Amino acid sequence: MSTAQALLDRVDADALTFNDLPPARLGRDELIRQFRQVRQTTERMVAGLSPEDQNLQSMPDASPLKWHRAHTTWFFETFLLGPHDRQHEPVSPHYAYLFNSYYNGIGEQFPRTRRGLMSRPDSEEIGSYREQVDEAVTRLLSDASNAQLETLAGIVVLGLNHEQQHQELMVTDFKHALSFNPLAPAWTRSPEPRGPAATQAWVDVAGGVVAVGHAGSSFAFDNESPRHEVLLRDFQLARRPVTCGEYAEFIADGGYRDPQLWLSDGWAFIQQERIEAPLYWQREDEQWMLQTLGCWRDLDPDEPVCHISFYEAHAYAQWAGARLPTEFEWETAANGMAVAGHFADCERYHPASAADQGRLVQMFGDVWEWTASSYAPYPGFRPPPGAVGEYNGKFMANQMVLKGGSCATPPGHVRASYRNFFYPGSRWQFSGLRLARDIDG
Repeated sequence: MSTAQALLDRVDADALTFNDLPPARLGRDELIRQFRQVRQTTERMVAGLSPEDQNLQSMPDASPLKWHRAHTTWFFETFLLGPHDRQHEPVSPHYAYLFNSYYNGIGEQFPRTRRGLMSRPDSEEIGSYREQVDEAVTRLLSDASNAQLETLAGIVVLGLNHEQQHQELMVTDFKHALSFNPLAPAWTRSPEPRGPAATQAWVDVAGGVVAVGHAGSSFAFDNESPRHEVLLRDFQLARRPVTCGEYAEFIADGGYRDPQLWLSDGWAFIQQERIEAPLYWQREDEQWMLQTLGCWRDLDPDEPVCHISFYEAHAYAQWAGARLPTEFEWETAANGMAVAGHFADCERYHPASAADQGRLVQMFGDVWEWTASSYAPYPGFRPPPGAVGEYNGKFMANQMVLKGGSCATPPGHVRASYRNFFYPGSRWQFSGLRLARDIDG
């Protein structure tokens, strides 16, 4: 019996996602169902938001919600319908320019820094664009021969994962935009504290020659391959991520004022930006407050700290007498663990504490965990041919790897081999840290 069939026999089909099986094994009806589900999730996220809400752009790294909705639609129109549907005519000749993100092989792009200046097409027109492309994709998948469907399935699954990445960006970009509004508007319910954090402890992890990278035939991004071997020393990993309370101790102990703790670029970064705490933290009457998508509220000392840069994560690890794990150490520790945790389906959009379980907890969900690894190609990496090959490979310089997913990551999207990456100064993502250290001797 194949691994794929065993999985189908073991799991309710409704619980499967398009990443649990090889794309060609999904089947026509299941592929259409999951396509509709992801597309509808994006629309539910903007339900109740005004056109003004959807056009906010608070910095060059962020994009308006309306643009995310349009760009993910452009992706399906460009890479699926364009090459494979002779009946489809582009919905607008302007969209190829307006909603292309960075695919130079496709053509020029509207400047990223000015996306918030596009009041037209408006959010209603973007809704119509999505509906037209969804209808065309559904028709294409319904009418395709079985042989054609195998080719189409791989593109659809890539597009769905791409849209899920943008769903997470919609949360983080919109949170950043709302942070500038003095009225402190809420998008969700207030994320209440969940109770005490798991007791912090060190967990031994055996090293040796270990295989890392994606294994099997289910979907993975190209940057997760080729699978290869690395040599690791035995090491220890903290049972859980660093909490807000622990990070507040670092601040109180002068962590942001001690240059000995910081990388040179990190020290220059916090001086230039006048950073004294994680993003969205604010001191009021000797009490730390933080902004959530639900409200401003008192800091919960037991929840994982988030919205910190790689530089801040590195400095905290130095202060704590530890270090950040490499991506390979993190992946080795996570291999074999169920990919379960606090993800976007909870609609809390804020990390929460987790109870003791006598083992590593919160490896997946809650916060992306900075690693000590630079985002670089694996040995033998080759980007796919064509413009779609620009998806990951062109960014493999000057960025750091994060692992595990966050409270804004869609469930089923991540795995142990998943490699997220951001510049070391990025703070608007739900990024935190977990400590590691060497085992003496």
